[in-house]
Amino acid sequence: MAHTIQDKKRVTARIGRIRGQLNAVERAVLADKDCFQILQTAAACRGALSGLMAEILEGHIRYHLLDPGPRQRADRRKAAREVIAIANAFLK
Repeated sequence: MAHTIQDKKRVTARIGRIRGQLNAVERAVLADKDCFQILQTAAACRGALSGLMAEILEGHIRYHLLDPGPRQRADRRKAAREVIAIANAFLK
């Protein structure tokens, strides 16, 4: 997973921001905030999580499929199956 290790600091910072957004959703619910505010905060959280997934997925495609280096054809097939599986899960 070299592509995620290289970007670990940026990715973990992004996860921290998403965690903060999730906490804001929880605080809004506990504080009986307006439905619109809760939904707006949840939508922002979902967008941030989708962005994180897209970033990691792009790295996976670039590292394992487009520039596989000395890795074998079987590794590329495995990576392609993984992309298909995660895309299917993401689109449900």
